[in-house]
Parts: sequence; structure tokens; C-alpha cells
Amino acid sequence: MSLGYNTTSLPSRALLTLLRFTSLNSLAAPLINSICILRLSAIGDVTHVIPVVLSLQEQLPGVKITWVIGKIEAKLVGDLPGIEFIVFDKKAGRKGYAELRRQMQRRKFDALLHMQVAFRANLAAACIPAKARIGYDKARSKDLHGLFINRRIKPAAQQHVRDCLASFLEPLGLDAAPPCWQIPLSESDHEFASEQLATDRRNLVISPCASHTLRNWPAERYAQLADHAIQKHGMKVILVGSPAPFEAEYCAAIETAMKEKAHNICGKDTLKQLTALMTHADLVVAPDTGPAHIASAVGTGVLGLFAASNPYRSGPYNSLEWCVNRYPEALEKFTGKTVEQARWGAKAEFEGAMELITVSDATEMLDRWVEVNPVSKTESGVR
Repeated sequence: MSLGYNTTSLPSRALLTLLRFTSLNSLAAPLINSICILRLSAIGDVTHVIPVVLSLQEQLPGVKITWVIGKIEAKLVGDLPGIEFIVFDKKAGRKGYAELRRQMQRRKFDALLHMQVAFRANLAAACIPAKARIGYDKARSKDLHGLFINRRIKPAAQQHVRDCLASFLEPLGLDAAPPCWQIPLSESDHEFASEQLATDRRNLVISPCASHTLRNWPAERYAQLADHAIQKHGMKVILVGSPAPFEAEYCAAIETAMKEKAHNICGKDTLKQLTALMTHADLVVAPDTGPAHIASAVGTGVLGLFAASNPYRSGPYNSLEWCVNRYPEALEKFTGKTVEQARWGAKAEFEGAMELITVSDATEMLDRWVEVNPVSKTESGVR
């Protein structure tokens, strides 16, 4: 095997080190027949794994891919073609790990892409037998992640989460996954979306709730933004959210505070129906939350509302230019650090952080978006 070095001139110890380094950092792609992906959650991160799956299928035709995934997340991507999904129930405790271990009996993957650093995911990784175990670089590791891997992705400063996950292919000798998405939808999903959308004006979907409540913008400000969208731009406003009582109450509070009428379907759609709705909508408004990444993945613009987290790390990948970004102000106000001084990925999840985003910040961004996108999807024939 030629390594591109004159090995005859190397001392024996150096030669062994070189051989070990090469074998640990560039698995020959033709030798890869089976790959297991471990990414359990959350919705946004799982959305970012889709390009990795598609790229694997393109770069390694015929490779067998297994994805160990969370229960809710499987409802979004569990029908991706050519993938075996193993659903891991995070709430099942020891029984969940025992079931995963049972399903992994008599298996040996050529590679594991261990894409989650949480301790619970690390324990799940221990149940998955694999020759090459790809994980995060040291700077992004935590919860004993390094004990469950034998190779690492390259360190990268100030990298978006999507690009980080895309780089998991590089230690396998493959190219990083390009930003391409595919989320299978049924005809009934599209029909549901059509029933909610107007055909004579733009459709604005507001998904106001994040899983971390400190990332949420005040309901009365959403109401003012929605009224502006209707009064100035003639938009139809659709409120969406999960069936969780908190989200239902939040959407109801927005609806109550509005002067105009919104179409509130919070808790009345599935993840697939939501994806179809966002596919055909003109614009989505959301904080740092999974639906923002779904919308970005299906090619719909996202007006992101960011103060508690950095949009350049976790914002909607294809809509960073449309994000209201008060993260630098929030970080400095609540931690005393600038973006440059803080650890990349540091949160500013404090009471009052999201209030740094004014209604004017959001309405001005909406006005800009309308100016750049003067034709609706209906008028352009995209829908």
C-alpha cells in the first residue's frame, strides 16, 4: 500500500505511528458495506442528517444504512427510502437500551456515525458494534463521548451544525455531504396543506414555540407582527404548533391579542402535514426550533427570531440572511462576553433575552423579504 511517503527512510516506530494514523483517519470507502447512524434528536438536528444519508447513498451505491433514531423524529424521516430505522425510546430507560442491544445482536457495522454527544446517546452507542466509530472532535465532545469512538471529525471553528454533521463522512474517505434534502410526503399530506392555504394571497406560517421556552418571543409581539403581515401585505397568517398544552395556549394567546384574524391549527397537524404546509407556504416565522429547519429543508424562506442562540450556528441554513439577530446584544448583556470571546455555541437563554427583539425588527425584516420576493408561490406556479 502506497501512503505517499518514502517509508524506507522512516524509523520503525515512526512507520508504525504513520500506519496507525492512516488506518484510523481514512477508512477506504470501497471497504464500507454497512453504516449505522446514531442521531436520536432533536427535530432540527435530525433534519440536518438527511443530507448525510442522501450523500452516503450517492457516494456508496448499495451501502446498507441503519439509523438509530428517536420516536418522534422517526415520524418525520422514518420513511426515507433505502434506510433501515431502529426507533430508540428515550423514555423507556433500561428497557430501551436492552431492546437496542437485542436488535444489534449478531451485527457488526463497518462504521458508526455517532452524531450526538449527550450521555444518553453515548450509552446507546455502546450497544452498537462497529469497526470505525466516528465522533466529534475534542472541542465539541462532552459526557465522556471520547470513550465511545475511535475516530474524530476535524476541528472547525464557528461552524454551522449542518456543516458539522456533513463532515462526519470525511473520516471515511468521502466528501462532506452537500446541503440537499428530501422528506417524503404523501398525497394526503399535500391535500391537507392545500386545505389550509389561501390561493389568492401569500401565506405566512408562524411556528412560535421552541422546546426551550427561553427561546420564545412574547405572544403579543407575534400578534403585532401577524397584524402587520395582514394589514400591509395582505397575507394569510397560519399558526402552528404541537398538541402540547403550552403550545396550544401560546397560539391561542397570539390569536386573542391580534386585531386581525389568524388561522389557528395548532395541534391539528402531523409532522408530515406540517412539512407539506411549509413546503407550499411562502414564508415561515419561527425562533430557534425544529420547524424552522424543516421549512429551510423544503426550500421555504424562514424569518428567524434569534437572541437566545446564534443563528450562524443553529439558524435555518438557507435563510440566515432573513434572521433577526440580537444574539450579540443578549450575550453581552447577560454574560458580559462578545461573540468572539464566548465559546462557539454558547447560549444566551436568559429571561428577557428574546425581548431584545423588537416588533420593528421583525416587521422591517418582513418588509425586506416581501420587497425581494414580490411574487407569491401561487403566482409563480411553484405551489
